Amino acid sequence: MVILTLNCGSSSAKYQVYDWENKDVLCVGIVERIGLEYSTIEQKSAGKEVYEAKFSSPTHKEAIELVLKMLVDEKYGCIKDLAEIGAVGHRVLHGGEMFKKSTLVDDEVIEKLKTLIQLGPLHMPANIMGIEAAKKLMPNVPQAICMDTAWHQTMPEEAFMYAVPYEWYEKYNVRRYGFHGTSHLYCAKRAAVLLGKENKDTNVIILHVGNGASACAVKNGVCVDTTMGLTPLEGLVMGTRSGDIDPAIIPYICNNAGYTVNEMDTLLNKKSGLVGICGKSDRRDVASAAAAGDAKAALAMKMECHKLKKYIGAYSALLGRVDAIVFTAGVGEMGDQIRKGACAGLEELGIKLDLAKNDLSHCRNAETCISADDSPVKIFVIPTDEELVMTEDAYALMEGTYDVHTNFHYTFESPDYVNKARARGLKGNLEKNPAIESIIAVPPAKKCCCGCGC
Repeated sequence: MVILTLNCGSSSAKYQVYDWENKDVLCVGIVERIGLEYSTIEQKSAGKEVYEAKFSSPTHKEAIELVLKMLVDEKYGCIKDLAEIGAVGHRVLHGGEMFKKSTLVDDEVIEKLKTLIQLGPLHMPANIMGIEAAKKLMPNVPQAICMDTAWHQTMPEEAFMYAVPYEWYEKYNVRRYGFHGTSHLYCAKRAAVLLGKENKDTNVIILHVGNGASACAVKNGVCVDTTMGLTPLEGLVMGTRSGDIDPAIIPYICNNAGYTVNEMDTLLNKKSGLVGICGKSDRRDVASAAAAGDAKAALAMKMECHKLKKYIGAYSALLGRVDAIVFTAGVGEMGDQIRKGACAGLEELGIKLDLAKNDLSHCRNAETCISADDSPVKIFVIPTDEELVMTEDAYALMEGTYDVHTNFHYTFESPDYVNKARARGLKGNLEKNPAIESIIAVPPAKKCCCGCGC
C-alpha cells in the first residue's frame, strides 16, 4: 500500500508517493502555473527518467487528474494501479480553533474549512480545491487533512492572545495561530532523538527559514510560542513578507500614499521583506549581490540575521533552559551565512557556532551538528520532512490509531530511523565531499556502549 500526499498552493500542487511497507519514497512531483495560460509538471520516480511537460490546467482538478495518470504511467510512474493508494494526506494552511489535530475529511469538514477562508485567503481556497478534486477522483480512498496550525495549539493564552479588544477574539477569532506546524513538529521530535532525550524533557528553538520563515519555542516537547500570528505575515523578516512592523505604519502610508487596505496587504505580503529592501528574495541572489558590493543587499541580510538573533534571545529567556537551536527549511538547511549571522555574539547564552562545521553543512540529505564541541547548547541543521508527517497522520487516521502528537509515536522518533531516499542521496554527497561525515549528528543511543564515541 502507498500513501499519496498533496500540498496545493494557489497555483501549484506538490505531491509525494510513499511506500508504507518498505518505508521509502517512490515518487515526488510538482505541478505549477495552475490556472494560467499553460501549466507545467515535473515528476521524479525512483529509478525512472524525470518527466517534464506543459499542459492545460484551468483548475486543480485537471492538475490532479494528470498527477494520477502519471503515477501509473509505465515509463515515468511509480505504481501499477491507483488501487494501491490506501490514503491521501492534504496539507491545509489554517485550522482556526476548529481543528486542533489532523482529521479525516467528509462533507462537514470541507464546509467548516470554507468558513476559515477569510483567515487564509491566499492559501485556503487552493487547499480546499485540492481536497475536493482528490475526493471526486478517488471517492473510495480515505482523505486526511493536516493543518499547519495544529502543532501550535499547545500555546498558553498569554502567548496566543493579542492585547487588542477581547471581543475581536470572541467575534472574529483574532489570535496567534502559528504556521509551519508540520515542519516544527518533525524537527522538534528529531531534535529530541539527536539529543538522546524524551520529548517531554526537551527544550529547543526551531528556526524554519525559507521564503516564508518562522521561529518556534518548544518547551517540554510542545510549542509554547511562535512568531507567525493570525496569518503568516507576522514575525521574522522573510523573502517577500515584512514580518513584525509598527501597526501604525499601515494607516500612515495609506493616508500619505493613497493605498487601500487591500493594496497595503499585498504590499506587506508580496513586496516587502528582503525583496522590499533590495529587490531580491532568493537568499543566494541576496548573498551574491552583497558580496559584489550591493549595500541594500548587505543591509537586507543584516536585518534578517538581526531578527533571527532577536527571537533566539527572546525564546531563550522564555524557555529558561535551551537544549538546542535547530535550523531547517531551504535557507536554514543551506544558508551558512544566515546561520552564522543569526548565532554571532550569542556565546554568553551558551550558543557557540563552529564556523568550519557551519561552512561544511550544505547537505539536505543529513542531519548535522554545527555547534562548537564545548557549546552548552547544541546547534543542529535538520532537513525537514513535512510530507512524512502528513503520510504518517493519514495512515494512522485510516487505521484508527491516530491521536494528538503528545500521545502518538511517529516512526522518525526512533534512534534507528533512516530516511532511505536521503541515505541514497547522502552517498553521492559524501563522494563529492567526504568531510561532511565529520559533522553528521548521531543519536547518543546509537553511539558506543561505553559512551566514549569509539
